[in-house]
Amino acid sequence: MSASAPIASLRQALGVEAVRDDIAERIAYSYDNSRMQALPEAVVFAHSHDEVVKVVRTCREARTPLVVRGRGTNTTGASVPTEGGIVLSLEGMQRILDYRPADRLLVCEAGTLNGAVQEQAAADGLFWAPDPTSTGYSTVGGNIACGAGGPRAVKYGTTREALLGLRAVDGHGETLICGCRTSKGVVGYDLTRLLVGSEGTLAIVTEATLRLLPRPSARRDMRAAFSDVNSAAAAVARIMGQAAIPCALELMDEQCVALAQAHTPLDLPAGTGALLLLSADGDEASIANEIAAIARAAEGDGLLEWRAAADEADAASVWGARKALSPALRSLAPKKINEDVAVPVSRLAELLAGLREQSARHGLQIVNFGHAGNGNIHVNILADPDDPSQMATVDACLDAVFTLVLSLGGTLSGEHGVGVAKRDFVAREIDATTLARMRDIKRLFDPDGILNPGKTLPAAPGGTVIATEGC
Repeated sequence: MSASAPIASLRQALGVEAVRDDIAERIAYSYDNSRMQALPEAVVFAHSHDEVVKVVRTCREARTPLVVRGRGTNTTGASVPTEGGIVLSLEGMQRILDYRPADRLLVCEAGTLNGAVQEQAAADGLFWAPDPTSTGYSTVGGNIACGAGGPRAVKYGTTREALLGLRAVDGHGETLICGCRTSKGVVGYDLTRLLVGSEGTLAIVTEATLRLLPRPSARRDMRAAFSDVNSAAAAVARIMGQAAIPCALELMDEQCVALAQAHTPLDLPAGTGALLLLSADGDEASIANEIAAIARAAEGDGLLEWRAAADEADAASVWGARKALSPALRSLAPKKINEDVAVPVSRLAELLAGLREQSARHGLQIVNFGHAGNGNIHVNILADPDDPSQMATVDACLDAVFTLVLSLGGTLSGEHGVGVAKRDFVAREIDATTLARMRDIKRLFDPDGILNPGKTLPAAPGGTVIATEGC
């Protein structure tokens, strides 16, 4: 697809200040957290749903690619304008439009920060379930686009479960209103859930009705040190197989433990080969029983230490290992490859064993941590993308990792999305007939293929991402 961006028409529709085509602005919006980069022809700043409608209709008329963007925290290249065209920033759409604590809902524009939602809800003892690492600066629209989760998804679910409805603009430039403002509703097809994780390829979400939850009055933090990762994985399966579900259950393998220890002393038992970090929440009357049940489930071969935090300062120490990990990894490998695969919890030990095998086979250091309670592991391959010889090895290793994940009944992405980074592997997970129906849906929502082209779905037979008219 190639077309000159309709800059003059957009300036006429939105005003001169809303459309920027100077090189500094274009560079600033040319990349995301994936480290991929491609220059757009212009950046457009919308401040209302109606302005988004104007942008889509103008781009459709000109057959110009249109990539929507929140704050650029995506890690798969989903918000990179790989085919040029227009980047549409929604960072100016941050209004909370309706807030009803009694109904446990909040309506906000797509550019609203996750952290702003949490702050508003907390005033009435409520919270919104998605808590990605980027909570303080990622947007609600971005969370919806990639189906964000976070540590507490193990108990409270991901973005998909945390929405009641959406307002969006499809590739026709028409407004879609889907979902409802009640906790139950089965009228019509569920377009709300369809748009979650679609990465702006079907429609541009402008407003979201969020499902809020009551904030538990008590929370306790714990850690469990194990002699090896297999013992830790077995404990995860036991913990998740009983009634007392933790609100966070994170795993760090031996490599992670060593890196974190080198960065910040953690006072771990000698011989620690894996670490589980856990949180439980509830009310003061019941939380002691919850913790006791989780502790009993954690008992088994390889457990070296079970430690419950005594107070907030101790809780910070318990989670110190996890907080120390990211800076340690960044200093060791600033351009690491990070994948977020997920497998059934019962297959977690097999996944981790297979990853150790691939690390040895390809001569690459692989560091694994993540949301073990969901079977969602962040696989970090420590290689230099600027070294062609290393990247040739990485490609073979990634291929083997994805093959392993799918053989265990897993998925290629638990919460980071597909974007460009995993697009060409999607056909391994989704069969040809189902992919064909997905392409049909793409054509229905976006007949001219202008919305975030080249993302999410692999190329169709014949070499194009979708068959379109006018492109």
